[in-house]
Amino acid sequence: MTRLTSLARGLITAVAALLAATVPTATARAGAEPEAPGDFVALRSVDPTIIQEMRYFTPHNFVGERVDGYVQPVCLLTRPAARALHEAQRKLLRQGYTLKVYDCYRPQRAVDHFVRWAEDLDDQAMKGEFYPNVDKSRLFTDGYIAGKSGHSRGSTVDLTLVKLPARPTRPYRPGEPLVPCFAPKGERFPDNSVDMGTGFDCFDTLSHTLDPRVQGDRRANRLLLKTTLEKLGFVNLAEEWWHYTYKPEPYPDTYFDFPVSRKSLTGHH
Repeated sequence: MTRLTSLARGLITAVAALLAATVPTATARAGAEPEAPGDFVALRSVDPTIIQEMRYFTPHNFVGERVDGYVQPVCLLTRPAARALHEAQRKLLRQGYTLKVYDCYRPQRAVDHFVRWAEDLDDQAMKGEFYPNVDKSRLFTDGYIAGKSGHSRGSTVDLTLVKLPARPTRPYRPGEPLVPCFAPKGERFPDNSVDMGTGFDCFDTLSHTLDPRVQGDRRANRLLLKTTLEKLGFVNLAEEWWHYTYKPEPYPDTYFDFPVSRKSLTGHH
């Protein structure tokens, strides 16, 4: 009986040791970051001439800090969307412009970060620039923030036009005075883009692509971006002059959560 008990104890000890040895590996596998499907690419590998100013990697956005999931300031997109942007860029370069992207693929964890921020009514740090006329409690109701984003499907991009030669845009300094995103271009935060009537991510009806109050060169700039992209399969979101989705989307119903980093593409051949 005693011998059997000691054998049993020995067996239990051996099994426990084996489990202890294998659990960390299993945990590491379970905790590994998801990777992008094989038809996602870095935009730079398809068109290195398109400027990338990845706003959610920086504190210059409506949240006021780097957004969850943005590990590197890189634009990732499905290959068809990236190729269509390359075609648009070829056309625009001949007219003296370049595209500039502000955001491309956006992981679900970033959207979750936006939702947490929107629910925290005490955090109004960036209101002066991005939503001066909107009560933060209305961001969901008015459609500025939602629990899902088309960006997470990989074929949506936020972008603008820059007149060549492109001058660099200075970095935002956290804590600097904020100016409304719909102020005259010379007064709002400097951006090397052409004047679109508002800045990027301006939570205001003036951001509606065809808002009748936006006229002259600003309207012409919006229409140049719109007509160029629409001819290549992109569809504009009417409420945001900067927001375009390539159709047909390879993943119309899938919301990915792999990080924005080159490493997310490393499994590709």
